[in-house]
Amino acid sequence: MSRSTTVNTAARAVTDLLQPRNVLLVGMLGIGLGAAGDWSGVFWGFLGALCAGIVPAAYIEWERGRGTWGDRHVVDRTKRAPIFCVILGSIGLGSIAMVLGHAPTGILIAMLALWGMTVVLLVVNTVWKISVDSAVASAVVAMLAVVHSPWWLLACLLTVAVCWSRVALAYHTVAQTVAGASLGAATAAGFLIC
Repeated sequence: MSRSTTVNTAARAVTDLLQPRNVLLVGMLGIGLGAAGDWSGVFWGFLGALCAGIVPAAYIEWERGRGTWGDRHVVDRTKRAPIFCVILGSIGLGSIAMVLGHAPTGILIAMLALWGMTVVLLVVNTVWKISVDSAVASAVVAMLAVVHSPWWLLACLLTVAVCWSRVALAYHTVAQTVAGASLGAATAAGFLIC
């Protein structure tokens, strides 16, 4: 196996394992747990993961099945607007459910931060292909560090791996992944404001 094939295989494995749906599923469970301070937060974290990651991923798969997109990465930035609209709507509905259900403040802040991040991703995406995968990976790490411990910042290595994989697969440039990761890290500012 050639070096380029090995790198491509490794990059594909990283990008598939650490795709936003998976990162949000694990991360939002942890954020919910930390926000509630007990196991009741897992329910709220799952609701957050459902709205921010699973519903959008299901929408992408549905559109793929219809032949709208070739793969889950939707590499053509001009076709991404509907995905962002689904994410915004899903996170918005999840946030309303959290307010009505008296969810812990921390998980609601995380949802609103993700909603705000998605608005910025949508706006930037109209002119430039920013990395959503890098943004999500970085956002989850930053928010876990806030609700649990700064030691979670060591998980930034996973964000670096996501950035590397996106560049290695030629889905993004280094600048696009750095911009996404920077935007994701900024989502933690929602906790400082509130």
